[in-house]
Amino acid sequence: MKKTYYLLLLALLLAGCKPKLEFTYSTAVVEKQNITTSVTATGTIEPVTSVDVGTQVSGIVSKLYVDYNSVVKAGQVIAELDRTNLMSTLASAQASLKSAQSDLDYQKANYERYKNLFDQGLISANDYDQAHLSYLRAQQTVAQQQQNVKRAETDLGYATITSPIDGVVLSKEVEEGQTVASSFSTPTLFKIAQDLTNMRVIADVDEADIGDVKEGQRVTFTVDAFPNDTFEGLVTQVRQQATTESNVVTYEVVISAPNNDLKLKPGLTANVTIFTLEMKDVLAVSSKALRFTPNEAMLNEGETITDVDSPRKVWVKQGPNIKALAVETGMTNGTLTQIVSGVNAGTEVLTDVQNGQPEEEEEVSGNPFMPRPKNKDKDKKK
Repeated sequence: MKKTYYLLLLALLLAGCKPKLEFTYSTAVVEKQNITTSVTATGTIEPVTSVDVGTQVSGIVSKLYVDYNSVVKAGQVIAELDRTNLMSTLASAQASLKSAQSDLDYQKANYERYKNLFDQGLISANDYDQAHLSYLRAQQTVAQQQQNVKRAETDLGYATITSPIDGVVLSKEVEEGQTVASSFSTPTLFKIAQDLTNMRVIADVDEADIGDVKEGQRVTFTVDAFPNDTFEGLVTQVRQQATTESNVVTYEVVISAPNNDLKLKPGLTANVTIFTLEMKDVLAVSSKALRFTPNEAMLNEGETITDVDSPRKVWVKQGPNIKALAVETGMTNGTLTQIVSGVNAGTEVLTDVQNGQPEEEEEVSGNPFMPRPKNKDKDKKK
């Protein structure tokens, strides 16, 4: 009997207090904001200028004067090769030059003698021509031996390895006593970076994003070595050569990376953000406001809609009237859209509508006369 009484009382309360559902609107304010779009990529930090120092002659490394991280100056001796074979080659070339010079002296005197005899008609033209030819050959031999001496002197000079630039030694590829051979290619002995305070990032940008990247755009990037630091730079070059790996096409973008505190090290991986659009302090609104369109089904009782013929519009609520305002828009990043004209700063525009429930329903649900859950243990005892 008591249970039936509670159910009847609940039905009466619900019949008398049933709320009517009303639509509520979400709004956004037209105000000055910053509109940005960006492209993300990964890249590698490297020095702007680095030189691989090698040797043009073969030999044994006899002395090394620098090590990793050594600071060097242009022209400073950083290594020496064994000179024994090179000095022997030079001595042989010098001896050959002396022999050729002696032969030239003889051929010159012989030619002058034959010329006098030929002028007096005492020898044939053939003998004269042979003497002249021998003299010319001797001159050519001397010239050739002179070049051999110069080459041997140059090779001997190559045994002393000097730094071509001011910088820091990044890598050392040889040790003292090691043999280097330059038969087919120049072996690398050292890699020297010119200025570690002026680095750059070579970033691989996806082909879908490369069209928006231009020189001069601002860039921020982070490295795992300093996760709490954000570094800044500028796009200095967009390279035209494409790279394809696993069917993914990317383009290299060069980004300046000032490194005055020397935190950035060659080879670090950089997580890059390139700002392809930056508009500061422009009148803008949430892009949702431009996509919102009310209809009769979402109106509350007494509300009306006043539309306007325009491809771009926003909606405002003026009392019971929901009114459209034509606007001219500018740049957008998908979230915010620039408003060029049509509304003023501070205007509150509609962005969405919800089918909300008023607070009276909560009062009903909290009524002390509502039936409580059954006590299952008590029912079992009964």
